Amino acid sequence: QVQLQESGPGLVKPSQTLSLTCTVSGGSIAINPFYWAWLRQPPGKAREWIGHIGYAGNTNYRPSLKNRASISRDTSKNQFSLQLNSVTPEDTAVYYCARGNYGTSDAHLYNDYGQGIQVTVSS
Repeated sequence: QVQLQESGPGLVKPSQTLSLTCTVSGGSIAINPFYWAWLRQPPGKAREWIGHIGYAGNTNYRPSLKNRASISRDTSKNQFSLQLNSVTPEDTAVYYCARGNYGTSDAHLYNDYGQGIQVTVSS
């Protein structure tokens, strides 16, 4: 059974870069047909898709975050990562990594999630 675990700092200052890593066990991130996503849930709001990286390394992003977000992977470590530049307090959220069978922006279609990590943007 696949397991995902987010790691990274819980506090980031405004204008800095948020960097998170997802370590995957129980399944390779380079195997068809899976897609590996980052999602977040701001306080009092619904969970939203940030972007994903496919088994072939292709990426796709939420349009409103496309200029600030970058997802990459390290297949030798079976990890994928999120960088979000120029953060503001509006980026405060619980961030999740997840696996799905489709390359989709619909958060409901991702089946396997990490436990989530709280990231607060504050000076």
